[in-house]
Amino acid sequence: MTQNQKAPTRKQALISVSDKRGVVDFARQLSDQGWQILSTGGTLSALQAAGVPATKVADVTGFPEILDGRVKTLHPKIHGGILARRESGHLAELAEHDIQPIDLVCVNLYPFRETVASGADLATAVENIDIGGPAMLRAAAKNFAAVLVLVDPADYPLALQAEVSQAERQRLAAKAYLHTSSYDAAITAYLSEPSDTFPAEVTLPLTQIASLRYGENPHQPATVYRLGTQTGPALDAEVLAGKAMSFNNYADTDAAWALACEFETPVCVAVKHANPCGVALAGTPREAWERARDADTLSVFGGVVALNRPIDLETAKSTRGTFLEVLIAPDIDADALTWLREKKPDLRVLRAGKTLAPRVEYRPLVGGFLAQLRDDRTWDELCPEVVTSRQPSETEWQDLQFAWTVAKHARSNNVVLARGGVTVGVGAGAVSRIWAAERAVQNAGDKARGSVMASEAFFPFDDVVRLVGSVGVCAIIQPGGAKRDPEVIAAANELGLSMVLTGSRHFKH
Repeated sequence: MTQNQKAPTRKQALISVSDKRGVVDFARQLSDQGWQILSTGGTLSALQAAGVPATKVADVTGFPEILDGRVKTLHPKIHGGILARRESGHLAELAEHDIQPIDLVCVNLYPFRETVASGADLATAVENIDIGGPAMLRAAAKNFAAVLVLVDPADYPLALQAEVSQAERQRLAAKAYLHTSSYDAAITAYLSEPSDTFPAEVTLPLTQIASLRYGENPHQPATVYRLGTQTGPALDAEVLAGKAMSFNNYADTDAAWALACEFETPVCVAVKHANPCGVALAGTPREAWERARDADTLSVFGGVVALNRPIDLETAKSTRGTFLEVLIAPDIDADALTWLREKKPDLRVLRAGKTLAPRVEYRPLVGGFLAQLRDDRTWDELCPEVVTSRQPSETEWQDLQFAWTVAKHARSNNVVLARGGVTVGVGAGAVSRIWAAERAVQNAGDKARGSVMASEAFFPFDDVVRLVGSVGVCAIIQPGGAKRDPEVIAAANELGLSMVLTGSRHFKH
């Protein structure tokens, strides 16, 4: 140390947080250890109100906060104190300009995401874009060898230790950069033009919200992340009873709820491995459940069930004798919940969370992602055309719409047979359409007679039409558009079937 350098008498910590959990106790303990506390705004007020000695940043910089608080810490006496390398001549420079080193920066940022999520207008959202906070965090993280940087109250105890290893300092620095990059991504997404669906660069801000025992299989570690401020029925569901959710539970619950939300009338959706295995409309939740269960009693075992109506005691009791993994609904009666907790203690009973469906969905690739707009085309947006001599009856039209909606949510290739507002046979995830049809017919058995059929994509040949016609299917709905459409339509006419073309497919991989 040169003659001109002044040795700092006390370590300095700059604390300015929007999330004030534990900050008063943390600052008090630092002060008790001899640290000098610098602070601003609401944090300073909270510390002073609690009797924690703290110095106003403006008293250090010699410059008041200006522009309604937009400029507080953007000053050489702050950033010089943070960025100075201790092992170089920087300390001499600090002494020359009467700047004291800052050894700890504890900052988390203005609540931009929460402000946007509350429905605030643009002007309010912009005022919650933090400028000084990210600048201090980035500066402290760059100089992590000398400066502890904290963005998470969970790390406060670490900073109170006598020594903090370089490995821990580097971890905290990475955490700070993650904090600021995620924050910037949220701002970017908010300010981007809605018409810019697929920008040249995309940052996906992911926040861990739950740890899982394992992934699809026990040897695969797994966790759950939230994308930005988006919400979801399974992601934000309230687990009212049962065990913690698993990786597969989340996936199947999302799939079941998405299909259940397609219907305005009471519906029950049973899902197994992300595919619907039993779907039924009815007048009451109990009747809907019983019809969906009976549609495929074998596959529903160990499945996930979604109802778009609250679950009452009668409905809860009707699940007796059927092992289920998850039961999700918009709500559940208190007596029904009590019964399920007592009789099915392992069953995960969920109150669905609010859904904010994203416009763009992402699918992972090795080394990248696919991105596409959601498949949200509804029945009302279609122009279904009858291309056969036989017209569907009114009842058949209702079943065709029902089966088409279910097919939209089943994995390709798929064929769905339905009658009277209930699926009687589902063949999904097949590598050929004829195999999907054979599985649906086998599943339906005698129930196939008088049913309708939906296919999410066109028929390359007339084999599916001839198969389902042979077991008594009376009407078919499919997108059309194949080279052999004339042959397919001719087969339907030959067999006396109705055929409706939608002009829109629903591949789902």
